[in-house]
Amino acid sequence: MKIYLAGHRGMVGSAILRRLQARKAAGEDLHLLTRTRAELDLTDQQAVRDFLQAERPDLVILAAAKVGGIHANNTYPADFIYENLMIECNVIHQAFAAGVRRLLQLGSSCIYPKAVPQPMREEALLTGTLEPTNEPYAIAKIAGIKLCESYNRQHGVDYRSVMPTNLYGPGDNFHPENAHVLPALIRRFHEAAQSGAAEVIIWGTGTPMREFLHVDDMAEAALFVLDLPKATYEANTQAMLSHINVGSGSDVSILDLARMIARITGFQGRITPDPTKPDGTLRKLMDVSRLARMGWQAKIPLETGVAETYQWFLAHPTTFRN
Repeated sequence: MKIYLAGHRGMVGSAILRRLQARKAAGEDLHLLTRTRAELDLTDQQAVRDFLQAERPDLVILAAAKVGGIHANNTYPADFIYENLMIECNVIHQAFAAGVRRLLQLGSSCIYPKAVPQPMREEALLTGTLEPTNEPYAIAKIAGIKLCESYNRQHGVDYRSVMPTNLYGPGDNFHPENAHVLPALIRRFHEAAQSGAAEVIIWGTGTPMREFLHVDDMAEAALFVLDLPKATYEANTQAMLSHINVGSGSDVSILDLARMIARITGFQGRITPDPTKPDGTLRKLMDVSRLARMGWQAKIPLETGVAETYQWFLAHPTTFRN
């Protein structure tokens, strides 16, 4: 089977690639296609068309996206909506044009409305107003779901979508401004511990609750969903509500997360919330019962995963400024 994995250098894509390579090493007949951004610009329609027409993969996994935290989404909203829409439109349509019958695209939990019952069920999609801080990105990810559903309905292909919660792990972005909350906190507490700082200030009040999933769990879940027989997938979804939530099923406050990271990094000072900075959505917990019914659940405990991620961070100092 020829598999094109888009976004293989990203945190999620690289985790999926590791699992596909392990399957290949175990004897599965797989031919893995990857391209760097320099080799293939996924926002370039003609380039994507030429590549997929030439390679004609059997399966496409779309893990490529422009991602970032609250600061990045607030600062570059045009970049986030444009690049993600272009990537999805180009890859999904040109995959279909090249005869690809099976595709898996990865989205985000930010697709759900700001004020939505918790935990967030798949049925909550498009039932309310989105969180303003990442609305452009969320709209692009919703469009990806609807692209897959529309091609399924009109053309009878098997294009699936999985919506992960907040992800972390090896290969994460630890940039002090553009990173998501967990890797950003790892870097800040590490640097504070190393310098002997008396205080670390965290954005917001510290009260928002967040769910986190290790990227290795996410990669396993993505391939689990991809491997499901079509009849099983369709029996557990709906034609116009086909995406599947992927999460750990539990959440933690930002302040408690900060305290955990302080312990792991050895920071001994005080932790001070800054309520002048935005909190974002107050709670984001995924309802993962749909995926659980099909036989998958997360395995890596949060503190174990954060400790492993910190060790990866220490072992890869050149990645600190991604």
